[in-house]
Amino acid sequence: MITIDELKMQMGGHKNAVDELGDALAIAASEKRVAELEHKMTMPGFYDDAEASQKVFAEMSSLKGKLERYTKLKSLYDDAETMLLLCEEENDPDLIPEAESAVEAVAHAVDELQMITLLSGEYDKNNAILTFHAGTGGTEAQDWADMLFRMYNRWGVAHGYKVSTLDYQDGDEAGLKSASILVEGPNAYGMLKSENGVHRLVRVSPFDSQSRRQTSFASLEVMPEMDDSIQVDIRPEDIEMQVFRSSGAGGQHINKTSSAVRLIHKPTGIVVSCQTERSQFQNRDTAMKMLASKLYQIKEQEHLDKISDIKGVQKEIAWGHQIRSYVFMPYTMVKDHRTGYESGNVQAVMDGDLDGFINAYLKAASRGELQDV
Repeated sequence: MITIDELKMQMGGHKNAVDELGDALAIAASEKRVAELEHKMTMPGFYDDAEASQKVFAEMSSLKGKLERYTKLKSLYDDAETMLLLCEEENDPDLIPEAESAVEAVAHAVDELQMITLLSGEYDKNNAILTFHAGTGGTEAQDWADMLFRMYNRWGVAHGYKVSTLDYQDGDEAGLKSASILVEGPNAYGMLKSENGVHRLVRVSPFDSQSRRQTSFASLEVMPEMDDSIQVDIRPEDIEMQVFRSSGAGGQHINKTSSAVRLIHKPTGIVVSCQTERSQFQNRDTAMKMLASKLYQIKEQEHLDKISDIKGVQKEIAWGHQIRSYVFMPYTMVKDHRTGYESGNVQAVMDGDLDGFINAYLKAASRGELQDV
């Protein structure tokens, strides 16, 4: 059994972490900024500009969320400290498990807030667009892509994000060929950017009458949703638009007209689709935002001056070495090849328990310790 002295040593480390987090999160400055935004919301005409007011609400939500988490951490720390003092005063070993749980709660809250301090990238605060593609292998790969689609939907809902299906192309017999979702909420892109890449599945195939072991691949592309302040030069003559009828999991609003939209950027070959809205015009607007996000991201990554210069760059986000393997047999394990982090609870991971992998990536990236894959 752990001793009181050991728990007190742990609390000493947590106190340093709490103090450092207060500085890193700029708590005093954040409180001042919240007061400024609240005052701005009372000014005449604030709601006249819907776009500007929405940005204020988004910033307010992000700041308040950060402040609430820090307040919760301070409360947990005070509770744990009180519990340790009670253990010493009562000299009762039966109180130690409760004190240990209180200290562990502080450690968990510290880890959560430390992760937020790692989200300092230019687009980390943005919403995220996730696009799934089945690899070669027909039904096997298409089913695997659909499993990933379900996994990230569950992760998003569990974390309080709004998840919307933008596009869903059914597989030939099961699963999906491709799909896109929009994950909306503070730091959605920062949290999910680690998931970009090829995901590998090893299992006994449910589609094989001989129950043979199969390896399947699916690709996930993660992009930040760009707001209207980001300008990307897309010439109308470079866009080929195709229309089709909504179908599949993303086509709940199935109609008799061809309202779904597919855009092909001819200079690069990039293809985006949207079928989540009833209106063809709304679907086209959403697809254009997806295309702009993808082109801007590629342009930034390549440090290019002109969008027209990025021919062939999309090959870099096609099939390559897997970032993570999901093994269902002969043993169960999910392992990230960039960080070495792994979990033996495959079912929990497939149900959206990805925080361990995301945290490990953010920490390794901040230290420059990611392994090449």
